[in-house]
Amino acid sequence: MTNPTIITCAITGNMTSVDSTPYLPVTPEQIANSSLEAVRAGAAIVHIHVRHPDGRPSMELQHYREVVERLRSAEEDVIINLTTGPGQRFVPSEDDPSVAGPGTTLMAPERRVEHIAALRPEICSLDFNTMYSGNSVVINTPGNLAVMAAIIRDAGVRPELEVFDSGDIQLANEFIRNGRLDTPALFQIVLGVRYGAIATPETMAYLTSLLPASSHWAAFGIGRMEFPMLAQAWLLGGHVRVGLEDNIYLEKGVLAKGNAELVGKAVRIIKELGGVVATPAETRKILGLKRQLPRAA
Repeated sequence: MTNPTIITCAITGNMTSVDSTPYLPVTPEQIANSSLEAVRAGAAIVHIHVRHPDGRPSMELQHYREVVERLRSAEEDVIINLTTGPGQRFVPSEDDPSVAGPGTTLMAPERRVEHIAALRPEICSLDFNTMYSGNSVVINTPGNLAVMAAIIRDAGVRPELEVFDSGDIQLANEFIRNGRLDTPALFQIVLGVRYGAIATPETMAYLTSLLPASSHWAAFGIGRMEFPMLAQAWLLGGHVRVGLEDNIYLEKGVLAKGNAELVGKAVRIIKELGGVVATPAETRKILGLKRQLPRAA
C-alpha cells in the first residue's frame, strides 16, 4: 500500500453537465472555491477544466488564468493540475465521414497546451488515448503527443499521463524509452469509460503490471465504480482520484453537494483501510514537484 496516499480531486471536467447536478462549479470563482474546499477536505491536487459561465466547456486562457490566480493567492496550499484534454474530439459528418461534423473540437496540439506554457502549473494532464467516445472519436496521435510533450517539458511542468487502456500505456512507455518523457513518470489510469478499460480489480492489476517499475501512478473509476476502484488502487499501492468530473453521487441516489463531500468520503475510506492521506507538501516531495511562476505575457 502507498502511504501517504495522494488524493486528486477532478473539479468539474468537460462532460458533467449542470443539468445532471446543480452542484457543478462552472465559473472561475466557483471552480476555485470548490478546489479550495476539496483541499480543506483532504485533496492535495486539484485537476482543473474550465467552463463558460453558462456551463459550456471552455478553452479560454482567461478562464484558466482566473482560476489559477485565485488558487495561487489563497491561504491554502494546493497543487494545480490543468487539463490538456479539450481539442481532441472528431465527429464525422453524416454526409461525408472524412469531413468534421458538429461537435468536432480537433485542433493543433500547440493550441491545446498554450495555457500550460503561459501559466506553468505544477502538473498538467497528457491524454494518450485514441478511442471511441459516444458518436465521436478521441484522437491523440503520436506526432501530436510529441509536440505537446515537448512544450510541457519546456514549461517545466510535470505531465500526468492519462491512460484508458493497455495500448495507451504501450505508447507512453515508448515515449519514455525514446526520451520524450522524463522518469519516473506519473500515470493516471482511467477505468470505466465506455469502450475503454473496464473498472474491475483484474483490469487495474493488469494495467499496473505494464507500468515502468519506478513510476508513480494513480487510478480512478467512473460513476458508481469511483469508490470501489479507489479502494482497489490503494490496495495495489497507487494513489487515488475523485471528483464531480468522474462521479456526481456520494452514494446510490444521493448527489454529492460538492467536491469536498467526495474527497471527504475518499479520506474516510483510506483511513479505515489503514492508510494516511498526503498533504500538498508531502505530495511535492513524493512526485518531485517544483513550484513555478507564470511566464511574463
